[in-house]
Amino acid sequence: MLTETISPDLFRATLSRWVSGVTVVTTTDAQGQSHGFTASAFSSVSLDPALVLVCLDNRANCFEAFDNSEGFVVHLLRRGQEELAGRFASKGADKFAGTQPEWSPSGLPLLPGALARLECRTERRIPGGDHLILLGEVHHAEEGEGEPLVYYRRGFHGLDGGAQSLT
Repeated sequence: MLTETISPDLFRATLSRWVSGVTVVTTTDAQGQSHGFTASAFSSVSLDPALVLVCLDNRANCFEAFDNSEGFVVHLLRRGQEELAGRFASKGADKFAGTQPEWSPSGLPLLPGALARLECRTERRIPGGDHLILLGEVHHAEEGEGEPLVYYRRGFHGLDGGAQSLT
């Protein structure tokens, strides 16, 4: 039986070697206020039915909104959207400042210019340590144009490996 654990710092440093796409996830609360966060923990789960998952930090300012929402939108970011990813990753910022979101038929905020968008109905919420795993059933998907934005070793990159800074 394995009983040994590693430190959060070592775990974070080790996982920084994993290349992941960058997503921004949005929803609205019961008062119609828009909320969102940047998530690198995103994955497809099933093709039939179409399911995806994203992971949200339990301490995130938007935790309650997502914990109570009926749906959410996953925006797969394209290269050139580093500033948007950084803004949605920060605490306390007006995350929607400077954007002109559109609205889905179900009233969820849609960020312009994404490489792709997946609109989901919240299927299940699963506690996962210091995160909440949101399982969503995809009921609408859109493809955009461009190259994906990826995250590797604590920085944004394009597929050619060229590093992008937040500033």
